[in-house]
Amino acid sequence: MYRPYSSSPAGSRPFRDVESLLRDLTQDFATSFNTGNYDQAAAFFASDGVLMAPRQEAAYGQKAVEHLLRRLGDAGYSDLRLETTRVEHSGDMAMELGRFTVAARQPDGTIVPERGKYVKVWRRIGAWLIIADSWSGVVQAMSDRAA
Repeated sequence: MYRPYSSSPAGSRPFRDVESLLRDLTQDFATSFNTGNYDQAAAFFASDGVLMAPRQEAAYGQKAVEHLLRRLGDAGYSDLRLETTRVEHSGDMAMELGRFTVAARQPDGTIVPERGKYVKVWRRIGAWLIIADSWSGVVQAMSDRAA
């Protein structure tokens, strides 16, 4: 079966399957965010890509995405963990579903874990780039917060 060459910098193997490649790119994005490399994290987005985070205005384009990620990091969000649960693709488009956890520093200095779900839409434009990323938190039950 013929698989087109991927020019993605995510790996030296040109014929990786799309699901594995996107899973790895998602982990690279989380690593970039966690290390404060917001410009590198924003580079995973297409020039017209959008990041839609809860309680935030949508950020369109790499510079706006970088600024939003920096604001989230400065606000105390850290230790982002992403778990891809499903990848579907056809041609140069792919959809990724998953779960996330992140540590959120509160004004009193305490760290509160947050969790939720996300959907990413990827497009292969030479390399696979995010054209839309939307995530939302899951409300924790009172019993979960006390644990």
